[in-house]
Amino acid sequence: MRLPQYKITQDRRTMLVLLALDGAAGIVVFNIIANFRGIAPHPIFSPLAYPLLLLAAAIFLIDGYNGRTDMLSVDYLSLHTIAVLAAMVATLLLTFAFFPVGYELHSSRGVIALGFVALIPITVGYRRLICMQTASGRSGSSFVFVGSRKGCQAFREECWRMGMQQAIINSEIGEGAETGDAPGPDILHRSIEAVLADAASGAITVEAIVLGDSATSLPAGLDQQLVRLFFQGVPTYTLEFFHQVYWHNIPLDGLDPAWLFQEGFRITREPVFERIKRITDILFATFGLILASPVFLVAIPAIWLAERDGVFYFQMRVGKNGIPFRIAKLKTMRSGSDSADPYTAQDDARVTAVGRLLRSTRLDELPQLWNVLKGDMSLIGPRAEWDRLVEGYEQKIPCYYFRHLVKPGITGWAQVKYRYGANLEDTIRKLEYDLYYIRYFSFRLDASIFLKTIHIMLFGKGR
Repeated sequence: MRLPQYKITQDRRTMLVLLALDGAAGIVVFNIIANFRGIAPHPIFSPLAYPLLLLAAAIFLIDGYNGRTDMLSVDYLSLHTIAVLAAMVATLLLTFAFFPVGYELHSSRGVIALGFVALIPITVGYRRLICMQTASGRSGSSFVFVGSRKGCQAFREECWRMGMQQAIINSEIGEGAETGDAPGPDILHRSIEAVLADAASGAITVEAIVLGDSATSLPAGLDQQLVRLFFQGVPTYTLEFFHQVYWHNIPLDGLDPAWLFQEGFRITREPVFERIKRITDILFATFGLILASPVFLVAIPAIWLAERDGVFYFQMRVGKNGIPFRIAKLKTMRSGSDSADPYTAQDDARVTAVGRLLRSTRLDELPQLWNVLKGDMSLIGPRAEWDRLVEGYEQKIPCYYFRHLVKPGITGWAQVKYRYGANLEDTIRKLEYDLYYIRYFSFRLDASIFLKTIHIMLFGKGR
């Protein structure tokens, strides 16, 4: 039986190739620049090569080694640039603040700075070439959705929303999959037996098999076929796990109170993680307030001159365990305008000219650093929602209260992965990302959110 080997092996190969290219490019670039500045070349395992570890770590945080990342987009280009520059700053801090005099990189800050800057177009360049090649290979692959037609249509729509254009094959077990109209464009009805036969003959390339809710009971023998496919390169996912692997969120469909007792939730189950996060919050919030002082000196007079009616906006928000607290933000809307529509629309007339700039760069959130110091919030976590809205959300959205398991944050996974929430549907989508963060919290995920937040602030993607 000839089965496709694309999914697992291709992604792993892409990661290894990119790691090798980054290492080789870094060694060559650093040594060329060092030689140009009169410093003798260094061997691969010299201390001069150690910054490459920071480079790899920074790129890893933005999914720069993930074969499914869209490395052709402008957003990725800016994120990659920020990540490499962050690695440069970290290298400079470590080299000149913590390493003893005599360390080889002490000989020139220019080698470090020029090396990292030169690596930006080089590392992005071969990523774009590999991404184009990978996208070309993936264009002929299909997802096989095993479940109802309605469920398959919802899956197709979600793929479209996420920018994935793979063909969808719908396999309905025991429901006459060979008959009936297709539920939507790019969806082909086939029985699972026919799909497996085509995969065995090489007629189709299956990237992944997704088991919908109606596929909980598989016909005798079919589960063994799926296992063979899985071990030969075609993974099989439950719908929930597919969301987590591909889109880094957790779908609300099928979620119940027992979800809380599954694996994960390190921050809610092990207090040590919460204590470390609290110490980190205090240190970074203090440092952030010091850095933000020039912004306050400029923004506060500008807000007052525009409105002549206060510069801070206070509102009750819901925090951890559903406990309300008062949040502070720089004022961006005209006084009393929040009594109308609680959501802010694109180009909302209620937002002042100064407020529009503050919102686009998210600088209006800076006073919340005081809430972080007080312990009401964390730097990173689910958005702190208005108590006026939370009551309605808890009535309309299943398991909404799960997001109160952790402290809300100034920025978070939902904030960097999804647009500003302007209605109930957006709130549901953002909750799916919040639940992923709560379940899979890690300091690596926090670092990734931090880099993506810098990207949003620099390129004005707030509202």
